[in-house]
Amino acid sequence: MEVFAKYLAGIDNPDHRDRTEEILAWVANKFPNLEPQIKWNMPIFTDHGTFIIGFSTAKHHLSVSPEQVGIAQFADDIAQAGYTATKGLFRIPWNKLVDYELLEKMIEFNIQDKAEYTNFWRK
Repeated sequence: MEVFAKYLAGIDNPDHRDRTEEILAWVANKFPNLEPQIKWNMPIFTDHGTFIIGFSTAKHHLSVSPEQVGIAQFADDIAQAGYTATKGLFRIPWNKLVDYELLEKMIEFNIQDKAEYTNFWRK
């Protein structure tokens, strides 16, 4: 988690910092084979050099990016969790609970779907 220390230190709101750190730590502990990295000034996790999931903070929410395929695959679950989404990310408002079951399903889907993938992004 040391790789994320500088990013986390840059989050001014302590509640947002704590929530982000909690989520990143959860991913790292739940999926120890994923590699935590900072790319494009945001925390991401990769598997054998392929993008699995990324996070970024905003004023009112934490953005989660499982790529467009992940958003499409879990569109109903995202809506049921009460989150809003674009084609490339969904938003967890700071004042809502984190649906860890949804995050787990998305990460597992990407790991399995990209198991034989050699590129960073899907094409």
